[in-house]
Amino acid sequence: MMSNKILSFASRRMPHQWYKPTSHFFSTTPNPSDIFSKITFLGTGKMAQAMMSPLINHNLQSPSSITAYDVSDSALQRVEKLFPGINTASSISEAVNDSQLIVYAVKPQNVDKVNAEIWKAKAEVGGVRDDATILSVAAGKPIETFVMGSGIERVARSMPNTPAQIGAGVTVWSCTDNIDANDRKKIKRVLDSFGKTVFVDDESFIDMSTSISGSGPAYIFLLMEAMIDAGVHMGFSRETATTLVHHTLLGSTKFAMETGEHPAVLRNSVTSPAGTTASAIYELENGKFRTVIKDVSLNSSCSQCSLEYVDLMFITKLIVLKAIWACYRRSLEMGGQNSQVGPGRQHIVVMGSEDSMGSNNGTSNNAQKSKHHPVEPPMSEMKRDFDEIELGNGRKAA
Repeated sequence: MMSNKILSFASRRMPHQWYKPTSHFFSTTPNPSDIFSKITFLGTGKMAQAMMSPLINHNLQSPSSITAYDVSDSALQRVEKLFPGINTASSISEAVNDSQLIVYAVKPQNVDKVNAEIWKAKAEVGGVRDDATILSVAAGKPIETFVMGSGIERVARSMPNTPAQIGAGVTVWSCTDNIDANDRKKIKRVLDSFGKTVFVDDESFIDMSTSISGSGPAYIFLLMEAMIDAGVHMGFSRETATTLVHHTLLGSTKFAMETGEHPAVLRNSVTSPAGTTASAIYELENGKFRTVIKDVSLNSSCSQCSLEYVDLMFITKLIVLKAIWACYRRSLEMGGQNSQVGPGRQHIVVMGSEDSMGSNNGTSNNAQKSKHHPVEPPMSEMKRDFDEIELGNGRKAA
């Protein structure tokens, strides 16, 4: 049985200076254009704010028909400043009163506590509407958890991702059969407000999507980090390397979406025989990049595989770094220049060459060598060596 302390966490009153009378919360007449007569957000973190912002800014839901609740008084104060006119509540039961859509924007570990509070509110006469719908954005919690825990039978479960915070997310969602087509359209409008949506009949696809679109931004950020670090190691400033990588990823994604071509076709169009890209692709394939990415995706949705997931993410970064250096070396080779640069390579000086004798125009040896970055990147900071890529499969097997 849940302790009284846990059960009462949502019903504590706010400090006097933030308390507002109940009539202020629920007396405002809804705007006819509102998607729902009233939407309640339980939790006011980044994802909740990412949802509130487009709803209000795009005139899909008036601030007066949105109520927010959070255990943190400072969090409520913050959303009041961000979204003037929004209502705040001092307890869950007060927040969900007469609410048509109840958004669970809390951490997964807090879902059961919120369910218990709503169950109590539902037991009160008029505490929760009969047609109230729960919309969850809490990762990993199945629909049954909300139905059995809260007593509300109309539940939609969704899995947005981080880019939703700038209106560029993708959300996979599903719902109980008792939500009719009209209400599904309303829920979709809410989710569409911060990105692309994909509806699935089978809830299990939401768990699968966690490993692709849910955790996917982390894979992209890791790739981004690896490419930027490689650029810095080669000699670019971090600002320049960041600009190059950001626009490369952005442009490539847009190009793939607009052309509609299979990624393999697009990759082949960039890869000339014996060229620089071919050298990089060889290193990626040699490091089993595809397999590592697949393993990362599978392990990201497994709570018991967290250590292997971290290990695979690190290996992925090493493979990408190795590929970029291979591409750079091939570029130098094709220009007839010394390609012994980067990790595991030494700048070889051939006797009789310009490097060994100095140039006729008086340029020093050091200046000549500095044209192509002979300095190895700070691998000690990365805690492992590139050789671990080759040892990765053996380590996993062990």
